[in-house]
Amino acid sequence: MAEKLYIRLGSNAQSTVQWLIFNDDEEGIIACGELTQASELIQLTEKAKHREVVTFVPSSDLVLKSLKVPSKSVKAMRLAVPYMLEDELAQDVEELFFAYSDINVNGTDNNCFVAVIEHIQLELWQSWLVNAEIHCKKILPDVLAMPLPNDENTASAIVLGDQVLVRYGQWQGSAVDVNTWTLISQSLAKDQSVDKDDSTQEKPDSSSGEQQKMFTLNAYSKLPESNTGIAINPMPEELPLALLATTLSQDKKQKFNLLQGEFKIKEQRSPAITSWFWAAGFAGVALLLNVGIKGAELIQLNNQQAQLEQQIVTTYKQAFPQTKRVRVSTIRSQLKQKLVGVGGGSIDSGFLAMLSQIQPALAAVPEIKPQTLKFDGKRNEIRMQAFASDYQYFDKLKISLEENKLVVSQGAQNKQGEQISGSFSIGNQNSAKSTKKSRGRS
Repeated sequence: MAEKLYIRLGSNAQSTVQWLIFNDDEEGIIACGELTQASELIQLTEKAKHREVVTFVPSSDLVLKSLKVPSKSVKAMRLAVPYMLEDELAQDVEELFFAYSDINVNGTDNNCFVAVIEHIQLELWQSWLVNAEIHCKKILPDVLAMPLPNDENTASAIVLGDQVLVRYGQWQGSAVDVNTWTLISQSLAKDQSVDKDDSTQEKPDSSSGEQQKMFTLNAYSKLPESNTGIAINPMPEELPLALLATTLSQDKKQKFNLLQGEFKIKEQRSPAITSWFWAAGFAGVALLLNVGIKGAELIQLNNQQAQLEQQIVTTYKQAFPQTKRVRVSTIRSQLKQKLVGVGGGSIDSGFLAMLSQIQPALAAVPEIKPQTLKFDGKRNEIRMQAFASDYQYFDKLKISLEENKLVVSQGAQNKQGEQISGSFSIGNQNSAKSTKKSRGRS
């Protein structure tokens, strides 16, 4: 996004907070202002919602170090740095956070560039932003967003709040209190001159007539008065945060961020994507539950099927004990074959078909008690021996059987005590016709 919200925090909660909304593409200021203290950051919550937020912090609260570490492994290098700097730092390394940069600085043998800051200070800045619901993924020391001077004897400077920001190298800079500027600036030129002389093989000879170049400050605002040998080169005055924003938008190589390691901010999804993920999550859970339920039901049905198949096999073996191997898939066909064998023909014209025709007649005359049933496969007829308490029930059964389109031949009836026994020869009309034909031929 082109529009960004730039915030410059102070060292403590009572320090003034500067903010600026800047369009990187057009390099134009959209809005700016100041907050009297960190608790007022909530006023920027709405402004930060749809904009990328970049936060500057005072360089006076940290130390920028350039080192030459004898190691080719980045991991080993970063493990060694805290102990290499232990004697130079006023605090225990356990209380400090080391943020590393992967820049390459020309003209130096140093291979490690690190910013050292207190854990508690970085946590404090983050807490202010979190409490104001401002999502910020980048925190940068303010001097590293100052214009980078092209000349070794030149630095860039601007007054920001109650400090003067000075940058005199790619990984060099300082933030000086306005009240102490006069004292600090006296040693600034001397320190820079010594650094440059130490980095050269030969010092210029004053007898050669060459005059050492004076240290120059490119001033982007009016600097406090100082009686030093520093040359001031006035630049077009700019709003401090606008200068930092412009420099940062133009410097594509500036990737450094204090928020790394344990302080790195996780990517924040948009509300729409978050809602979609919630919906997808619920759908996934519902699908898993449904699959689980269906799976459990399927397992239960499979168990029931296995039990039924076992019951079928057991029942079949009880009915046909001579059978050695039984498979459920073949029981149906085996049963059909055995029923056909019992009926002496097709199932429809055999014993079971005829029995199904007799059953309604027997149900209509419950006084008849069948004792034996014999099937004559050749004649396709059933011979039944039955008992009843009266002769009329035999006649009644004969009539009922004939109503079911059966051919009935009633046998002799004998009285045995209080019971009367009698017999029937029952066949269907087709079997009766075939019997008459066979008799005629004989």
